[in-house]
Amino acid sequence: MLKLRDSFFFLPILCFCFVFIVEGSVHEYNGEKFVGKGNAFVVHGGSEGIYSSFADPYNVTATIGDSYIRFEKVTFRRPKEAANFSSKAIQAVVFEVEDRDSIGGSAYGGQRAVCCTADLAKLGVCLEGEVIYRPSTENPNWPKVFGISFNGDNEVATLRSRSIKITKTGMYNLYFIHCDVNLKDLTVEGKTIWKNPNGYLPGRMAPLMNFYGFMSLAFVILGIFWFSQYARFWREIFPLQNCITLVITLGMLEMALWYFDYAEFNESGIRPVGITMWAVSFGTIKRTVSWIIILMVSMGYGVVRPTLGGLTSKVIMLGATFFLASEVLEVVENVGAVSDLSGKARLFLVLPVAILDAFFILWIFTSLSATLNKLQARRMTVKLDIYRKFTNALAVAVIVSVGWICYELYFKLNDVYNEQWQSAWIIPAFWQVLSFSLLCVICVLWAPSQNSMRYAYSDEANEGFDKDDTTLTLIKPSPTPMKDFKSAAEARPVQGHNGAWNGDLEEDKTV
Repeated sequence: MLKLRDSFFFLPILCFCFVFIVEGSVHEYNGEKFVGKGNAFVVHGGSEGIYSSFADPYNVTATIGDSYIRFEKVTFRRPKEAANFSSKAIQAVVFEVEDRDSIGGSAYGGQRAVCCTADLAKLGVCLEGEVIYRPSTENPNWPKVFGISFNGDNEVATLRSRSIKITKTGMYNLYFIHCDVNLKDLTVEGKTIWKNPNGYLPGRMAPLMNFYGFMSLAFVILGIFWFSQYARFWREIFPLQNCITLVITLGMLEMALWYFDYAEFNESGIRPVGITMWAVSFGTIKRTVSWIIILMVSMGYGVVRPTLGGLTSKVIMLGATFFLASEVLEVVENVGAVSDLSGKARLFLVLPVAILDAFFILWIFTSLSATLNKLQARRMTVKLDIYRKFTNALAVAVIVSVGWICYELYFKLNDVYNEQWQSAWIIPAFWQVLSFSLLCVICVLWAPSQNSMRYAYSDEANEGFDKDDTTLTLIKPSPTPMKDFKSAAEARPVQGHNGAWNGDLEEDKTV
């Protein structure tokens, strides 16, 4: 008896394609070869989340609010030596992810197959050499399966241009499949256009356009606050505040570029490589500079010491390495074709960035611990208070980050087929919100004011930090001879609250 369950053939293909989806609503095919999978030969034509067309009973919006997948000049080419053989149909299969079980089948519980075998053909459920499918339980008109065959000894066969209207929100998939071993060198050319009601931006990316618009506005508000304070108290500015100004400027540029990148993508259906490259580069520079600034602040640069001493070259080297690793990863994920990479290749790019992130965090908290201890030992209460708040903010950010990473792993492990694509935009958006929140905290702690210089390093304050010591070791004051100490105490007596002369307070000042 015929059993149509999950097609074990299709599951690995779907897993692979949903992890590495091509980020584009115009899917171009430039001579892609069919790959043998089981008893079929397959080319993955695209996978995207698409919202249903807007309800428009009076046809007011025409095609503006329509969602569709359109085939344009999709052409199949076979080699000259294969033109002498009669060939079977080449089929395009479009289905929603919930209907993945309807593709493929087996006879009498045997091996699963996508192409109809002789045994299945004898049962009368399919035609031998064609794709096995059955109607969806929710919509009998799906999946959409149509095809074309080569006429005579022609080397080229072109699909008729057509549009498939999307009336149900879901993750849609397109595969080109044939079952003819004589066409193993077959290639496909042309393009398909995938459109959502509001434009060509893929459904799972559409919310990010509005998100980056709001983030641009948030950075503008933060910039107005910061730059107004900066201009007002420009005489009190110290180096750390200049670094914060640079990060805010980079953030404003990054958010604006991402917004224009998605807006252009939504308008044309083709991602603008130039804008994307600039957005990626500004984002990578901002993250690198942010890490370096946080590390330098943790070491006390500009606040309790004027230079980093021998650590300067190490910090620069770590920052340069992080920039290169992050830039390569971001370019591949946003500009390059991610679908060309295997899981191991992508892991090879992600792992170095993750290790460098962990190294930054470890070095930052080690430096903060040392700086806090020495501030406490020197009784610098104002700077100690601000560093404690800074440490608490960083600790909260790290804890929240670890928790979100665990959620992200859980999300991806339980959403193998990208069925939760409508909420997938929250994952990249969260990291932007977290970094912006931390930047706001830093801006509040070190905002320009008339008292800014009290947070800066001062030689006159005799803060006791060795400028050339990479471990921030305190300089111990030389012991004062007892007889000199007594004479000094006698020369400058201090009267206590009870009227008695007391030298203890002066002794505290010299410790």
